[in-house]
Amino acid sequence: MIAQPALAQRGRSSEIDCIIVGAGAAGIAAARRFATAGRSFVLVEASNRVGGRCFAENSSFGVAFDRGAHFIFNPDGNPLTKLAPHNGLDLYPASLAQRIRIGHRYARDGELEDFLAATVRANRAIAEAVRGRPDMDCAKALPQDLGEWRSTVEFALGPYAFGKNLDQISATDFGRSVDRDNGAYCRQGFGALLARLAQGVPVQLDTAVKAVDITNRGTKVEVVTTRGAISARNIIVTASTNVLASGRIKFDNGLPKQYADAFDHLRLGSFDHIALDLPGNPLGLQNDDLVFEKSVGPRTGALLANVSGTSLSVVDVGGRFGRDLAAQGDKAMVEFAVEWLSGLFGTEVKKAVKRTQTTQWDKDPWTLGALATASPGAQAARRVLMEPLRNRVFFAGEAVHDTRWGTVGGAWESGTRAADVVVRRLLGQPEARLPETEGSNTAERVQTRGKRKH
Repeated sequence: MIAQPALAQRGRSSEIDCIIVGAGAAGIAAARRFATAGRSFVLVEASNRVGGRCFAENSSFGVAFDRGAHFIFNPDGNPLTKLAPHNGLDLYPASLAQRIRIGHRYARDGELEDFLAATVRANRAIAEAVRGRPDMDCAKALPQDLGEWRSTVEFALGPYAFGKNLDQISATDFGRSVDRDNGAYCRQGFGALLARLAQGVPVQLDTAVKAVDITNRGTKVEVVTTRGAISARNIIVTASTNVLASGRIKFDNGLPKQYADAFDHLRLGSFDHIALDLPGNPLGLQNDDLVFEKSVGPRTGALLANVSGTSLSVVDVGGRFGRDLAAQGDKAMVEFAVEWLSGLFGTEVKKAVKRTQTTQWDKDPWTLGALATASPGAQAARRVLMEPLRNRVFFAGEAVHDTRWGTVGGAWESGTRAADVVVRRLLGQPEARLPETEGSNTAERVQTRGKRKH
């Protein structure tokens, strides 16, 4: 049997109020809500660390390297940053400016204006295409006259922003994503912020859930893990949609079709970092400069240079090209990044690269991808997952948020919301209604699509 609930949660009853599966942002948020309410819980995590897809490490480069989420969206309204000042972390505003390389030079002011105008028109077209009309994929909604900027716009709005090509993304889902107009960075890493918020939360690591069974006529949930069985009144599952769609966690009698379909329609896109140590700033860029290229096809990336004032620079790849590249392994990923930078800044870049690291989120057994984007026609799948299964099984995570999906803040809010429903039920209090779908103004979000949650 696995560890009992923490001492602070004992003394009420031998029965556990809730099992929380996954110690990423949603799981940590849910655990904190239960702790605040004085309710008992067990938090289990399949991997050997907390954080999920928001994880920072210092061993690779001697400075903070966010292997997952790095950009902190909407810091003034982000639930995590509200807690950050009390945790001794250095948050600072991120510039939303972008730079464009055209061959070996930067785009001139007029060229940059053309790119930004094309991005505005693309955002507006996607939003207007589904206003009062059936959903469609984002690619079909794009203006036909984007001209020479089309490939760059498609990369910035699709693979870079959401980990999928635009023809795989619901225009309704795209249009409803909000709160990405400004951002911040954490000098110690976004993952360090989340890890700090997890301090004091009891978690059982290296404990993968294999099966979930609702027993005793639906009055109890029994969970089979790699370290034994646990039973509780409720369960909150924060595993990724790809993990759940893969069937790695078995549900008794199988999942009802609407839930299985929802996981399938919200499969994770592909997004990875190729991190390069470039001492001496050989690219001549400012701290946290974001650089795109004027591309002619999908074989492209984006550069975040001199991360938080260090010698660490990160090339990001995503979508179909990123998935195929990552499948070839670390060596191929590094070779692409170095060749790509050489094509933009000159061949001397090859001599300047020291240490390297890559991420492989598609191969991570406890994640199997980056972030959950709804397929065309399937935006309603998020609402399906907001409803409890048999009144005992609750789902949470970045996929289970109508508007802040794909963000750590959205995952946190989802976990808090699920835990709040459970707590209210335990106390016999009326449940809060699900929030109405927020509107968005995609036409104004010119540069936010170039800022990443991963």
